[in-house]
Amino acid sequence: MPLDNLLPIIDDRSYDDIVSEIRNRIARYAPEWQPGDSAWTDVNDNDPGVTFAQVFAWLADMLLYRMNLVPQLNYIKFLQLLGIELQPASPASAEVTLPVLASCTQSVVTVPARVQLSADPGDGGPPLIFETVGSLKAFRAKLDQLLSAEGGGGYSDITSANDGVTGFQPFGAQAAKDAEFALGFVDSAALPSELLDLSISVQSDPQASGWYGCGDNITLPANLAWEYWNGTYWLPLNVLKDDSLAFTRSGHVTLKLPAGGITATAKLSGSSTDSTLRYWIRARVVSSQYLNPPSLLAIRTNSVAVQQAETISNEVLGGSDGSRNQTFQLGATPVVAGSLQLQIQQSSDGFDTWTEVTDFFGAGPNDMVYVLDRTAGTILCGDGINGAIPVAFIGNPGGNVVARVYQVGGGKRGNVAAGLIDTLTSPIDGIDSNGVGNLFAAYGGRDEETLDQAKKRAPLSLRSQDRAVSNSDFEYLATQAGNVARAKALPFFHPQFPGLQVPGTISVVIVPDTDDPAPQASDGLLRTVCSYLDARRLLATELFVLRPLYQLVQITGDVVAADDADLVALGVAIEQSLLDYFHPLIGGDQGDGWPFGGTIYYSRIYQRLLAIDGVTSITDLTIVLDGDAQAPCTDIPIQPHALLYSVQHAVLANYASEVTA
Repeated sequence: MPLDNLLPIIDDRSYDDIVSEIRNRIARYAPEWQPGDSAWTDVNDNDPGVTFAQVFAWLADMLLYRMNLVPQLNYIKFLQLLGIELQPASPASAEVTLPVLASCTQSVVTVPARVQLSADPGDGGPPLIFETVGSLKAFRAKLDQLLSAEGGGGYSDITSANDGVTGFQPFGAQAAKDAEFALGFVDSAALPSELLDLSISVQSDPQASGWYGCGDNITLPANLAWEYWNGTYWLPLNVLKDDSLAFTRSGHVTLKLPAGGITATAKLSGSSTDSTLRYWIRARVVSSQYLNPPSLLAIRTNSVAVQQAETISNEVLGGSDGSRNQTFQLGATPVVAGSLQLQIQQSSDGFDTWTEVTDFFGAGPNDMVYVLDRTAGTILCGDGINGAIPVAFIGNPGGNVVARVYQVGGGKRGNVAAGLIDTLTSPIDGIDSNGVGNLFAAYGGRDEETLDQAKKRAPLSLRSQDRAVSNSDFEYLATQAGNVARAKALPFFHPQFPGLQVPGTISVVIVPDTDDPAPQASDGLLRTVCSYLDARRLLATELFVLRPLYQLVQITGDVVAADDADLVALGVAIEQSLLDYFHPLIGGDQGDGWPFGGTIYYSRIYQRLLAIDGVTSITDLTIVLDGDAQAPCTDIPIQPHALLYSVQHAVLANYASEVTA
């Protein structure tokens, strides 16, 4: 039994209860009324004695309210003793494409880090600010044509499928040895000797849950050779990074272009009438062990990661007075983790950089450390025993404490849809402002943790000790890595061999906290959870993070409504009740999400409908799973580890007279 059920309520009486109790006791405790020794029979609100009773009841109600907060106060203090605080809001992330104008005089435009863009989420609130996480070398050359060729065959033009929606197979349906995927670039000058970054977006199988392998022990399913055409021969390119693991997951491929440039040619054109001169780069399959041929949604150049955050620089927080436990206040919140650089001037030698710590327990008297409350923006310094005291500097008494740089931002509001991060707040010479945009939705934004969530997290945190060993450890830590509402650990489950038990393997299914009827984790969220769990798993554990597999359910049928029921309101209540019941986050019998692989019990749907006020009986009920009507009065199993979702139902309500007629 949860301990919450045993928390004592000191007194659950309300103001109305106390007033009613006083009125009931008047006949016993005040049988006489002065003057005239007449009985006190008027206990209405207009009686002066009742007015006194109401005042005393109001005072008692306030006292009881404060006393009933004592158990919760103790619980919060215990959480603080365990070092558990409410987790601040986390910023959303996305990838934005920054195309270069064809008229730009430079073949490469350097986009520095922390360039700001804005997005209007369409909720009536202020625009959101995003910043580039790193710098970018944006090429003027345009990716103009994509060609695919299977070993020894002719080239097929797949350019039109590079739209982020349709999808295409870069190496054809077989992805066998010597298959090619060629990229043709158009520019007015030779491609410069720079780093070319290609953003690869992999298309997941709609009939299966997408997955992401974690750690360095993932075996490449193919050996790809990247090459460029010099007008006569294919010559090798230096591959500096391949996060996509041979096009099996979304990531970036970074290529070092040759010093001598690349010669333009029309050799590879898929059309005999196409005479456009292009610069060609290709990926060739040297050896293949693909279980399934890779399928891509898009490949882009000039893409850079952005974060929903705003940088603030050189903010003076005040001056130190040399006292213990000083606090300083930042001007904006919530603060992005790891972004604050605090400097304090304690002498004429200049500013010292102080280091953020989670607490002062391990700090000595001379350690220049501080504790940051990211939600409130409060900086706490030490007491001279645990953590140094900032020295008061007479040369700058009112401004020797400076936040040299920090970032603010975070919340679910930052998870904007595709195409909304489309405005450069400050134009950059050479960048086409009209072409800026994010091809896919932002991910990872999370609101500040609530007290109830922290109370649920506390025992799991103590049990896991920030190490992933048991199933519950993986599930708990996955929800701490990002905007993950639910997680399910599957021991011995390998996504490439779903019918076998593979020792030493564990897969974690994650369900993000979104408003979609079937929430799907983005590639970025899969990578984030992978990285977080990979640092905490046992060394010999092979780890995978999966998207959930969803099955669509619809309920059709007829119910009989009570004679006084509003059919329109009843229909809305039935529809909402069924949508909630099959929801992956709030569904199921417990209201905490449909259970993974949970069977649909026919009788429980009956119980749920009959519990709706206004429904008297059910005349017909059919369960439709993935478009197939199931046998009546039958429990319906779903696929292992799958979840249910629904978008609409077709249960009609009519009065009994209309049904019999």
